[in-house]
This record gives sequence, structure tokens and C-alpha cells, in this order.
Amino acid sequence: MTRTATPGLPLPLVRRGKVREVYQLDADLLLLVASDRISAFDVIMREPVPDKGIVLTQLSAWWFQQLADVAPSHFVTSNTDDIIARHRGLEPHRLDLAGRTMLVKRTEPVRFECVVRGYLAGSAWAEYRTDGTLAGEPLPEGLVESGPLAEPIFSPATKAESGHDENVTFATMSQALGTELANRLRAVSLELYHAGRQLAAKAGIIVADTKFEFGIDDRGRLLLIDEILTPDSSRFWPEDEYQPGAAQPSFDKQPVRDYLAGLRDEGIWNGQAPPPPLPAEVVESTAQRYRHIYQRLTGQPLEAT
Repeated sequence: MTRTATPGLPLPLVRRGKVREVYQLDADLLLLVASDRISAFDVIMREPVPDKGIVLTQLSAWWFQQLADVAPSHFVTSNTDDIIARHRGLEPHRLDLAGRTMLVKRTEPVRFECVVRGYLAGSAWAEYRTDGTLAGEPLPEGLVESGPLAEPIFSPATKAESGHDENVTFATMSQALGTELANRLRAVSLELYHAGRQLAAKAGIIVADTKFEFGIDDRGRLLLIDEILTPDSSRFWPEDEYQPGAAQPSFDKQPVRDYLAGLRDEGIWNGQAPPPPLPAEVVESTAQRYRHIYQRLTGQPLEAT
């Protein structure tokens, strides 16, 4: 069963993003519900990807617990029984919430994406190919697409509710947030990336890059929020197929991107909403990649609990 929305919840809706709805449970807690919606090129597709929201929620919950010693997070629980016990009015919506819902502490989000790149891919490769830089900082000549960087690089971006996030320099981030907070965000992000990369390597997975989000709670603590090391926020490559010098196979929405890019190159789609319909095989291929990365990283079957 797929979910593109969770109508009728007896809670105030705080916001609705491309993938998640955020509800207010009480003054201190929020409910994050991850749908099966998928977007590409900043356009939300009509077709949901089965189990996508469950993968995003359960994988984030797993990572929050695995990396709790590295950075505290807003995570409270993703267990549906525990969530409903806190608000009995949610019982009629159990099937809508099961597996895809996370109870979290309320924070004031930091308005920057904290991106860490260990390999030269995506927009980082595009910037390097054009300007020889990454996040505005010069890189050595002769690097190749998907090649490893000498050291992981912190590459912040502006956080957009809709539309495309924009890469910015660390100096821009420091000017907006202050040097102390910017330095903390960079240090914690790099530490999280190193720890996550080591855990993923045990499963034969390369974390090419990822983005973290942070918030500040009412006690002034910096907390890791939203999602962490999921197929929506990261590039996961199979280590046994890795060949630098070209784009890599990845466990994410690449089948959707590739299909749409083909239509765009052929002039069939202009890259704007409304999107073209996705073939069933593209949707299923994407769903399989999401399920596979969850099972491979965690070593557990995907369950809606």
C-alpha cells in the first residue's frame, strides 16, 4: 500500500514538504510522516514509489541510533504503538502511519544544508569541471568524475522549502550564522560523515556524499534533525562496481532521473510541472533500490512497525 498523503489526522499541520508532512503533537513534539512521493528535477511525480516513505523513516531511525554517540538528534521513536499511545486520536490512522512516522523533538531549524562530499559527483563534479573548485575552494587539477577527494569536504547549501537548494561557500554560511555555529556545524557534519562511511563500508557501500540538517532546541542544544543517510539525502554506490571516471550505479531515484532526462533531451518534456507519467518498470526499479539499500545497510528486513 502506497501513501502520497495522510489526510484527516487530528493534529495541526505545521508544513507539507516534497516528501514529508509535519504535524504538531504538543508544544515540544512533532510528528514527521514520510509519504511515498518522489521528486526529480524539483518536480513532484504523480506516481508514488511503494515503501519509499517507510525506508526513509526506518533507515533514519536506525542511523540516529547508530550515531547517537557522535551527535544527539531530535529522534524520540518510530514505533507506531508508542506514537499512538501518546495520542489515542491517531488510532484510526494506524495503517496510514505504520512504519513511515517518526516522533521528534521540536527545534528551530538551521537554514543551511550541511553537505559533506567524499567523492566528486553530481553538482560538485559540475562545479569542478567548470571552475576547478568545490564550494568555492580550488581543487587540484586532474580529478575525474566520481573520483575520491583527498579529504571529505564540507559544502553547505541554502535550505529551500521548495525548489532547488543552492550551493554556497563556507564564508557565506559563517557570515549568516556566525563563525562559532558555522564551525560547529562543519565539525559535527564531518564527524558524522566519517562514522557513517565506516559503517556503510562494512556493508560494501560507498557513501559518496550526503547532507545533514540541524536544529537548535529550547535549551540551546544543536541537534541532528530531519533524515540522515537515506537514499533521498545521500549517494550510495556499490563498492564492488565502483569505477572512477564516470557516473556510478547508485541506490536512489536514479531510474526516475534517467528516464526524465531522456525525455527532456528528446524535447518530450520541458522539465517543468506537470511531470510526464512514469512507466511501471521505472517505479518498481526505484522501489527495489530503496528497499535494497535499507536491507543491505541494516542487515534487517524492511517492516512497517
